[in-house]
Amino acid sequence: MSRTGDPGRSVSSRLMQILFSFDARNESLGIADLVRITGMSRTTVRRLVLELVEAGAVDRREDGRFTVGLKLWQLATLAPHTESLRKVAHPFVEDLYSALHQHVQLAVLEGEEAVLVDRTSAPRAVELGTRVGGRLPLHCSGVGKVLLAHAGPELLETIVSSPLKAYSTSTITDPTVLRREIAACRQTGTSIVRGELAVDADSVGTRILDRRGRVIASLAVVVRAGSVSLDAALPSVVATGLGISRALGWRPGVPVRDGIA
Repeated sequence: MSRTGDPGRSVSSRLMQILFSFDARNESLGIADLVRITGMSRTTVRRLVLELVEAGAVDRREDGRFTVGLKLWQLATLAPHTESLRKVAHPFVEDLYSALHQHVQLAVLEGEEAVLVDRTSAPRAVELGTRVGGRLPLHCSGVGKVLLAHAGPELLETIVSSPLKAYSTSTITDPTVLRREIAACRQTGTSIVRGELAVDADSVGTRILDRRGRVIASLAVVVRAGSVSLDAALPSVVATGLGISRALGWRPGVPVRDGIA
């Protein structure tokens, strides 16, 4: 556990640490959870989290646990990069969903993970363990492989230098095999993943470019394993990615640039 009782730290930095304790795996937290995650004293955590509740940044449930507040969520939607991307991409996402009736996901790179910024889901499609705001590994998800392929060699080396986590028996954990697959993904701009993140889910992904040819996001359709021909779904996914890219200002002939925007 990280100890953060440094008396020199500002109040604002401690407030931010409490807020950043919430994520897709920790949507609700108690005082004890926040003490464990932040390393701050129980008295300090309680005082700060109640200040956040009073400000509307955190909500307190009837059972005494805390969740991200509505005001904080509203503030997050003003982030210019993801919100403008969502506004442009969402009609295309809905059209692709209407054509395939499967999960359609839009993700961006953050650190060493893919973060879902939009998703349209079919009620009877394969169950997924993440939702908008959730994070996916780069090495074994459809959206993740596309982002990893275009993020530059430094990130790839960082990912393969650590043990690659196996989420299923199909997850690629051999760095040499992963490098070869990522190279192919970069060349084609697409990814096909069969049961690597979840044994019952396959996906096909593609890149989304801005007007300068930089990859700013990835798009993927996730289907129940074996229910849909991924090769047959690929043209629709690629066409959707190109449509979003055009709407963002990209034009044919603009080369794909290294690195994620």
